[in-house]
Amino acid sequence: MTQANSSHPRTDVDTPGGRAAAAGARYAVVVAVFVGLLLISNIVAVKLIAFGPVQWGSVALGPFIVDGGVFLFPLVYIVGDVLAEVYGLRAARRAIFTAFALSLLTSLTIWVTQLSPAAPGWENQAAFESVLGFVPRIVAASLGAFLAGQLINAWLLVWLRRRTSGRFLRTRLIASTVVGQIVDTIVFCTIAFWGVLEGWDFIGYTALGYGIKVLAEVVLLPVTTRVISKVRALETANHSST
Repeated sequence: MTQANSSHPRTDVDTPGGRAAAAGARYAVVVAVFVGLLLISNIVAVKLIAFGPVQWGSVALGPFIVDGGVFLFPLVYIVGDVLAEVYGLRAARRAIFTAFALSLLTSLTIWVTQLSPAAPGWENQAAFESVLGFVPRIVAASLGAFLAGQLINAWLLVWLRRRTSGRFLRTRLIASTVVGQIVDTIVFCTIAFWGVLEGWDFIGYTALGYGIKVLAEVVLLPVTTRVISKVRALETANHSST
C-alpha cells in the first residue's frame, strides 16, 4: 500500500479543495484584479490634481480638477464588465461585495493605524494623517459610489444581454458604463465634495471625472471585448473538458 501511494503521489488538484480552486482559477484572478484596482484607486484618490488651464483661442479653459483615482478607477468598471458578462450577475455581485468589504477593511485599518501611538523617533504622524488619514466623508463617498455604480452597471449589462440575446456587446458595454458611471460619479462627488468645491468648480470636477471615466471605457473597448472573448472561450473549453 505504501509503495502504491509513493508511486502515484497525490497532487493538490486531487483534493476537493484543489479541484475547486482549479475550477475557479480564472474567476479568482479576475476578482483579485478587480479588488486590487479598487483599493489602489481609493488610496490615491485623496490627492486632487489640476490640469491646465488650457488656452483655447482667447479663452483659458480650466484648470480641470480630478483626483488621483482617475488613472485606474475606469479599469475597475472594465474588469467589472468582464465579471458580469462572462460569469453572470450572481458572480459579479459576489465580487462587488468582496471588493466593498475589503475596501471597508482597508479604511478601518488605516483609521486604527492613525489612532495608534507613534513609536519614539517616528516623526511622520502629521504627514500620515494628512495623506492617508481616515476621513469619514471620503470613505462614505467612495464606498457608496462604488457599491451603487457597480451593482447598477452589472445588472444593466446582464439585463441588456438577455434582451438582445447576447448581441451588440460593444453597445451594451458602453450603455452600462454610461449609466453606472453617472450614478458612481454623482454619489461620490456629492458626498465627498459638496460644499468643499463650489459652483463651477464642483460642476466641472463632476463632469470632467465622469467624462474621463466614460472616455476610458470607449478607448479601451477593443481591449475589453477581447478579454471577454478570451476568458469566455477559456471557461467554455474548461467546462467542456470536465
